[in-house]
Amino acid sequence: MANIKASFSSYVPFLIIVVGPTASGKSGLAVQLAKRLNGSVLGADSRQIYREFDIGTAKPSLAERQQVPHYLIDICEPTTTLTVADYQTEAQRLIENIHQGQERLPLLVGGTGLYVNAIAKGLIIPRVAPQPDLRQQLARLGQTQCYNFLQQVDPEATQRIHPNDAVRTLRALEVYYATGRPISSQQGEDPPDYPLIYVGLDCGEDLRQRIAQRTHHMIDAGFVAEVERLINRYGAELPLLDTLGYGEIRQYLAGDGTLAEAIALIIRHTQQFAKRQRTWFKKESAIRWFDSNEVGLVDRVWEYVQAQWAGLEAKSVAWGPSEFPTPPG
Repeated sequence: MANIKASFSSYVPFLIIVVGPTASGKSGLAVQLAKRLNGSVLGADSRQIYREFDIGTAKPSLAERQQVPHYLIDICEPTTTLTVADYQTEAQRLIENIHQGQERLPLLVGGTGLYVNAIAKGLIIPRVAPQPDLRQQLARLGQTQCYNFLQQVDPEATQRIHPNDAVRTLRALEVYYATGRPISSQQGEDPPDYPLIYVGLDCGEDLRQRIAQRTHHMIDAGFVAEVERLINRYGAELPLLDTLGYGEIRQYLAGDGTLAEAIALIIRHTQQFAKRQRTWFKKESAIRWFDSNEVGLVDRVWEYVQAQWAGLEAKSVAWGPSEFPTPPG
């Protein structure tokens, strides 16, 4: 496919969003769609943004990244902190540049719901950098006391933050103490002015088997050596080494349990994480869900994208479905 201008009579900017639980096949589908659309893939994964964290984050392979342009992967060092606001700024800049170029279409792909919403809903995010010292002081008080503080300074925020959600509680207090204003008064939405096409991937109970297979593949690909290398370079206290997969392998390397036990923990924790992702994304009614295992998946999703795109024509778009390139095969 030469370019968007060659394939369509007029370029209309929009964004395809591919979401779903971990191990559902989002990256592979996105590459196939991007090839048909002459598109670019923008990652929406809170760990794939960090360099050197490769195997355990299931980054798109080098072969996949060579087929179509990929952005928002490997954009910062493991010792730095990229806030959601930072991610949003960079993603919005890239989408705007792609739209202005009028030769490609962007696909936002990933399982980090907050990153997706930052773009799709245009979340208004307080520009407050992490305050490590303040977080440590608050964390030492315990979640119960911190939540009580939050109820006093920002009762509106506690309507949306669960009493056991330590991460969001600390963030809300951090913003309050840094700015003197409740986080609830600094949040909102400013949705983009271009259309969105949501595609969701899931595979029901088969996801358990996919997660187990992928975990064993990571081990075979050298995951243990990757974690050991990261510990040697950055120290075992690196915050990213507390995250899913890395924490369990770090524990094994420290002599706590066997490798088989670490693998079992990763599989169980990943399944729990996938359940949370499903809960998050099921709230978005605009998502059209597809079964990862269905025959002809790429063609089915491609047909759906074409139908949605054609629907834009009814809203004064200058081209219609007859101008779509014929899907291969």
